[in-house]
Amino acid sequence: MYKILIADDEGITVDALKFIIEKYYEGQCIVEAAKSGREVIMLAESFRPDIAFMDIHMPGINGIEAIKEIKKSQPGIQFIIISAYDKFSYAKTAIELGVLKYINKPFEQKQIVDVLQYAIDQLDVERKKKDEDLLIREKLENVIPIIQNGFIYDLLFKEHFEEDIEVFKKLLGIEKDYGFIIVGVFGESQEGNHMTNASGASVYLQKNYNDLRAQIENYYGDCIVSNNMANKIVIFIPYDDNTLDYTIRSEYVNKSLDLIQSINNRFEIRVRIGLGGVYKINNMAESYKEALNSLIQSNRRVVHANDVSVNVEYEKNYPIDMERDMFNAVKRGDLNESTRCARNFYEWMLSESGGEEGDIRLKVIEFILWAERIAYESSGMNYIFKSRSNYLETLNRLDMNYELKDWFVECIRQAALNVADKKKDKSGNIISKAIKYIETNYTSDISLDGVSREVDVTPYYFSRLFKEETGVNFVEYVTNMRVEKAKELLKNTNYSVKEVCLEVGYSDPNYFSRTFKKHEGVTPSEYKEGLT
Repeated sequence: MYKILIADDEGITVDALKFIIEKYYEGQCIVEAAKSGREVIMLAESFRPDIAFMDIHMPGINGIEAIKEIKKSQPGIQFIIISAYDKFSYAKTAIELGVLKYINKPFEQKQIVDVLQYAIDQLDVERKKKDEDLLIREKLENVIPIIQNGFIYDLLFKEHFEEDIEVFKKLLGIEKDYGFIIVGVFGESQEGNHMTNASGASVYLQKNYNDLRAQIENYYGDCIVSNNMANKIVIFIPYDDNTLDYTIRSEYVNKSLDLIQSINNRFEIRVRIGLGGVYKINNMAESYKEALNSLIQSNRRVVHANDVSVNVEYEKNYPIDMERDMFNAVKRGDLNESTRCARNFYEWMLSESGGEEGDIRLKVIEFILWAERIAYESSGMNYIFKSRSNYLETLNRLDMNYELKDWFVECIRQAALNVADKKKDKSGNIISKAIKYIETNYTSDISLDGVSREVDVTPYYFSRLFKEETGVNFVEYVTNMRVEKAKELLKNTNYSVKEVCLEVGYSDPNYFSRTFKKHEGVTPSEYKEGLT
């Protein structure tokens, strides 16, 4: 249905327009009329029309002024001016106001039908677009929580690559590089520093999650909320600095207290809230641990990690981000990044040491041992007890400004290299073993599952690794090998095509011929004839 408003002080014009509308659009339109500018403004407010036919000269407020006033609250109305005054100034003002059409009296029936149909078509387009937008919004409302939950899950459990986090940030519109975690732990009641009936709380959270999520977003504003993890809900707050200002910290504690009160009033469940410190986004697991530990350290309803000292306090200018970046790079086997961070950290130590060589030498050995521990844990290397027997002698012998720096950077780089090489060696060994097995068994019925079982890795992992290492998928590799072996037999033996087919692992000669032609452009028979 379309709502049409007619504003004209001439009854004959109103009757004529109503007649045309009812004749051509019977049952499709609801029509109301007004005779003055003031009346049309008031009627538009209650009737809320889709289309309005407006005379310019009416008692009191004229049509142009009425349009201006109505557009303030209802900009989407399609206005059509009908006037006995053919003045350029009126037409110019009408154009500026976005009026759909300016029709002079007396008008013809066809003019009204044409302009009304055009207005209805415009409305239909807008309504369709609005429906599509609402549908997209509805779908996004369902999809966004899934993306948010995946983002938080990857942050907390570090089951991601660096590029995964960047993709999540783009999808969720996160432009900040830092943040902190807030954890709500739910239960039936609080006893000491823990919540009772965690299993019951988990069921309750599942049933009331959407309402609770809306409450959380209302109090914290710009945040990412996870699904309930048993009796916990995790909230990520983006932040634009690596330290949390005292005022902001207090603000979030107060928001948390207010949220608890709101939950107590609206839901049949109780909650405690822990807040972690600020970290780079890819180190959110540390903030999560701090948030949980703060609740263990205290029995208060809201606890910030900085208030109970569950986290390490660093001196003001200590480059903690640089330190974390370096060890994360070692863990990934990233040689360039680990080397860059090691150089920069050593330069920082030189500038901050104040001439105290002992502090630098101690930090160097601490970091080298830490990096090597990461390498052992991340790469499956064999630990050798005496592999560091010369470290102390080397540490004390080297010149601090140049030699010690080079040794430090090289040891950090070597730890990253060990991780990278071990991963590469393991992958290489798997594929080498697989290729050897294929070369030995290509004449039989071999499959991806069979070969992956032989090298003792899952088919999914083996399939991806095989393509990464060889450049082709498993089936293509086996097919290529069989076709090459077939070419050798066709060239060097008197075997028939059927005999060659069986020799290279195919049981169906027709399938073998089709595969051979697809690969070589000719059938096996044509290939053999071309050799003579």
